[in-house]
Amino acid sequence: MAEAKTAEPAIPVMPPLTRREFLNYAWLASLGFVFVVGFGGATFFFSFPRFKVGEFGGVIPLGKAGDVLPKPTDPPLHNAEGKFWLANINGAVLALYDVCVHLGCLYQWQPVSGRFECPCHGSKYQKDGTYIEGPAPRSLDRMVISFVDANGKPVALTDPKGVPMQIPSDTNLNIEIDTGKIIQGTGHG
Repeated sequence: MAEAKTAEPAIPVMPPLTRREFLNYAWLASLGFVFVVGFGGATFFFSFPRFKVGEFGGVIPLGKAGDVLPKPTDPPLHNAEGKFWLANINGAVLALYDVCVHLGCLYQWQPVSGRFECPCHGSKYQKDGTYIEGPAPRSLDRMVISFVDANGKPVALTDPKGVPMQIPSDTNLNIEIDTGKIIQGTGHG
């Protein structure tokens, strides 16, 4: 009997790469590389916010305390760029974030009633941001205030609880508001 020869499987042979195919692969690879590097670079730069002095999220210099602070009998001053109200409460100053803590509406100072009122849902707050009535869950949020000397060295700084800070006697000190540091208002009920 004759033995049957088993045929070995044929190994597929790849045809050689043409010049056109090579250029297409190189083009696609370079596009992929540019996409990955561009996306990675954009992600890196947007991951680390850099706030400039004078814009929201950074430190906003207001000037000399004697020139910019309201008197205790004056209504609070609104700073639209910094998104805060600057109020003088019997010789103590505080900066209130101008967004209502209920649903994010922009509340306003009402000179007739002498308090802050939210036009959206009716939350009301005292001049120092303390909750009076309405659906808001807490008092208004505050921002960190610092008094600095001519060299930029801090002389006085808001405490971590956001208690209104006594105004230093030196009216030549500069006042700065750090809009990147918001102190949450105290809850009620």
